[in-house]
Amino acid sequence: MNYPDENTYGNKADIISTVEFNHTGELLATGDKGGRVVIFQREQESKNQIHRRGEYNVYSTFQSHEPEFDYLKSLEIEEKINKIRWLPQQNAAYFLLSTNDKTVKLWKVSERDKRPEGYNLKDEEGRLRDPATITTLRVPVLRPMDLMVEATPRRVFANAHTYHINSISVNSDYETYMSADDLRINLWNFEITNQSFNIVDIKPANMEELTEVITAAEFHPHHCNTFVYSSSKGTIRLCDMRASALCDRHTKFFEEPEDPSNRSFFSEIISSISDVKFSHSGRYIMTRDYLTVKVWDLNMENRPIETYQVHDYLRSKLCSLYENDCIFDKFECVWNGSDSVIMTGSYNNFFRMFDRNTKRDVTLEASRENSKPRAILKPRKVCVGGKRRKDEISVDSLDFSKKILHTAWHPSENIIAVAATNNLYIFQDKVN
Repeated sequence: MNYPDENTYGNKADIISTVEFNHTGELLATGDKGGRVVIFQREQESKNQIHRRGEYNVYSTFQSHEPEFDYLKSLEIEEKINKIRWLPQQNAAYFLLSTNDKTVKLWKVSERDKRPEGYNLKDEEGRLRDPATITTLRVPVLRPMDLMVEATPRRVFANAHTYHINSISVNSDYETYMSADDLRINLWNFEITNQSFNIVDIKPANMEELTEVITAAEFHPHHCNTFVYSSSKGTIRLCDMRASALCDRHTKFFEEPEDPSNRSFFSEIISSISDVKFSHSGRYIMTRDYLTVKVWDLNMENRPIETYQVHDYLRSKLCSLYENDCIFDKFECVWNGSDSVIMTGSYNNFFRMFDRNTKRDVTLEASRENSKPRAILKPRKVCVGGKRRKDEISVDSLDFSKKILHTAWHPSENIIAVAATNNLYIFQDKVN
């Protein structure tokens, strides 16, 4: 099922820039280029509509970031939401972090279904009453009202990044989180907004010597002292905050030796890692580069244990993809709840799934035509040259403006969310 926006590609501000389930999967948040956050809530199952379980409806919409202007650098700061991360739920309210290029905000999302009535000093409209007219004391009471969902900013973590923030990650201690930009990673305490601790700094003394940038960073799911960050050179560094305060020396360094026969002008660009994710177990890390998804065992640094070709048919097209800037697209990747299947996006509104146990893979399409409620998705195939079968699509007719960069997988069930430009599609296993 899906909730497409009415005006396909109509408004740039509606383009979805991040998608994230909360820890239970009951809520799904999306952020967009216009700085808005939309939260969807899963419908509860009712006895007379058992098959309705799993539908997500809009729960709350709020403006998280506004466009700003940096007067010192004469730069406009976009309101676009780069990442959203949920905090585990501690009470009735929900908390999430959202960030644009410069500022991280902690939002509280809570419900109100009662309102106090019977104030002594104010009338029902909220205006102050003349004290001379107050002759009796009233006890305020709580009256039921229509459910209201309020989003309030609880903390604003600003002024700590010179470069654009590309990642935020909540630590498993739930007291700290980190934010990463091109050259630095900062550690924050949720209670302290005016200072952060710089834990990684790869900025060279002379910027002309700059050879790589940080592309993504994430905390280990269970060990609060461990995190990884990936680079534009296709390497991953695992750091331990117990070793030293500034993690300039990594504990482990993951890199695959380059195959000299594959060397080309585009080798460096396509080896840049656009996303890094720990498995839920914490045993593996998955990285996405332009053409592949790789799975690394934390105990083996010299090469990945699995490599999956996402769209190998684009190898011959790298020249035109460089000319139209698509080669710089930053695709994300996600694990399913049991770490047995991985998913990542491609072009033409295609997204790919790889089963790590059976080694089977499938290409699916998120589009209006095949998104009727309870429709079954048909696998798609791309053919390269030669004869094209009737259900295949030729590599030359792929639409590179339709790209799936952001996807999310429900933490425990086979429900996925796929952002196709400004449309959000939610698909679920037909077993449901």
